[in-house]
Amino acid sequence: MAKQPGNKYQMPYGQNPNSTPSNGIKTKKYALPTKTYTSLALRHLWRAQWYWSFVPLALIVLNVVLNVAGWYPNWWIYLVVVLGALLYVLFWGIQFTGVTQLEQNKPMFQRYVYEIDGRQILLRINAKEGGVIRWDMVQSVYKNKEAFVLVMGKHQFLYLPFSIFNSDNDLRFMESLLRRKELLKEGN
Repeated sequence: MAKQPGNKYQMPYGQNPNSTPSNGIKTKKYALPTKTYTSLALRHLWRAQWYWSFVPLALIVLNVVLNVAGWYPNWWIYLVVVLGALLYVLFWGIQFTGVTQLEQNKPMFQRYVYEIDGRQILLRINAKEGGVIRWDMVQSVYKNKEAFVLVMGKHQFLYLPFSIFNSDNDLRFMESLLRRKELLKEGN
């Protein structure tokens, strides 16, 4: 028979109070690659600001109309509009690449074990270090062909590839958990 603690508030020996309950998921260790972060952040930016692509398009169409009508013949506006659009995309690409190099953002790219249950997501570096993300911090979730992406704010997200889950049951549990929390829609 196992030795019982003397104090009724003390956990029984051999039980870790910080361990994941039996109805949770414990993943393999995973570190987000910086290239993956950059490409996901640029895709997220495109989803949020796609409508701004109509501004250069409208300027080009307006210039074509002015050229055809003969009111203002020029060619430099085409160059300026295309160059401006490319510089805008390049600016954001540099910003997202720079985020990966900052010392204060290094924790985003460390190797974590994710322990997921109905209350929270624990990010563990080891048995004593880690962090907690509550479900109310997650704004939305989408599922692509290789991962779950949990969006927590502007250009902040958790990328959980399917390969870090230990079994198909864990994947199904994660998907059902996200649907119960109404973060993952039926179409995803």
